[in-house]
Amino acid sequence: MKRLSVKKGETCMACLECVRACSMAFYKEFDPDKSCIQIIEKNGAAKPMTCVQCGKCATVCEHGAITQNAKGVYMINKKLCVGCGKCKDICPFHVLVKTDDSPVASKCIACGICVKACPMEVLEIIEK
Repeated sequence: MKRLSVKKGETCMACLECVRACSMAFYKEFDPDKSCIQIIEKNGAAKPMTCVQCGKCATVCEHGAITQNAKGVYMINKKLCVGCGKCKDICPFHVLVKTDDSPVASKCIACGICVKACPMEVLEIIEK
């Protein structure tokens, strides 16, 4: 399974470069609400929240728009997505994006754009 992960023992400095890279890639603008990676505060430290490819989003999609590819990544078929937002509501990590100005949802596809953008090299793409 391919997924985005936070390297063990690494410290995020909350510079938001990963958030910027993701929202720019999907929506062509810097807007933290349009990023599939979020930085939260946990126990006084910044922590990147990423999609773990759990598949809960796929279980609620009544239109079959979310399917798992051969590498284990859940992908959204933009042609089948009706923009209902049920996938966003069920995401346990709050990293699935559905904004009012977009007709479809978006989620992490483990593309690595955020990994390349991180100056602290906190993120990585892993394959299990």
